[in-house]
Amino acid sequence: MTDARLRIALAQVSADADTVIGQAAGEGADVVVFPEMVSNGYGRFDPADPIARAAWIDAAQPLDGVFVGRFRAAARRHGIAVVATLLERALPKPFNAALLIDASGDIVLHQRKRHICFFDAPEEACAAGDRSAVVRLPTKVGEISVGVMICMDREYSDVVADLVRQGAEVVLVPNSCALHDDPEIGDVRLCGVRAMAFETVMAIAVANYPAPKDDGHSVIVDPLGRVVAMGGTAPDVVVGDIDIEALRRLQKSEWFRRAPPAPQAAIL
Repeated sequence: MTDARLRIALAQVSADADTVIGQAAGEGADVVVFPEMVSNGYGRFDPADPIARAAWIDAAQPLDGVFVGRFRAAARRHGIAVVATLLERALPKPFNAALLIDASGDIVLHQRKRHICFFDAPEEACAAGDRSAVVRLPTKVGEISVGVMICMDREYSDVVADLVRQGAEVVLVPNSCALHDDPEIGDVRLCGVRAMAFETVMAIAVANYPAPKDDGHSVIVDPLGRVVAMGGTAPDVVVGDIDIEALRRLQKSEWFRRAPPAPQAAIL
C-alpha cells in the first residue's frame, strides 16, 4: 500500500506571507492555510466612528489586485497550495473571504463567509456569502476533495451539511477567535471541531492567530476526531499529516454518518 499522506501547514503567524509559504513548502506541506482576513489582520474599527468605518472598508482588496497576486505568485514559486484570506472589495458591502489557490497559482475556490459576526465590528460592516463549494485539489498524493469554512461557519450545521453533500474529504478553516482559552467557554470550540470531524468523517484543519491577537492552538483533526497536530499560543507554522487512504476507508465503512437523513414518517 502506498503512503498517501496529505501534509497540511497552518500559518499561526503574522509574518511575511512569502516567507511562511516558503517555510511550509520546505517542510513538505501540500497546502498552507492562513488565519481569517489576513489582509488586515482581522483589524477592528470603532463602529461609532464613520470615518474609521469608511477607512476600514476602503482597505478591502480586489481579487485581481496586488495582495491576492502575491499569494498566487508565492504558491506558484514554491509549488504549494495556499488558502489566502482577505476583506474582499465588493458593493454594497465587502465580504470576509478565502481563496484556495493551487500550486500553479490558480484560484480554484472562492469562499465567502456565510455566517458573519453581525453583532460586532468589524464584520457587521460585511455582507454574508450564500453558498459553499467543494473542489478537487491536485496534490502530491492525488486529487483531494477540499472545502473551506471561515471561522463561525463551523458552528452552523447548514455549512457542514453542504460540504458533506458535495463529498468533502478535507475542510480547511481560516479562523480568528479564542479556541482553547475563551474566558466564558474554555476549549468548547476545539471540542466542536473534533466532534464535527468524527460526525462527518472528514479531516478538519483550523488556522488561528497567535497570542495576543487570539490564543493560537491551530489544530489538525483526523476523521475520527483525533488531534493530529496542535500549536501553542506563540507564532508558529503547525504541520500535520492526514492519511488519505485511511480517511477514504472510513468514509466508505462509516457511510451512514454522511448519508442524507431518511424522510421521517408523519406523526399523527
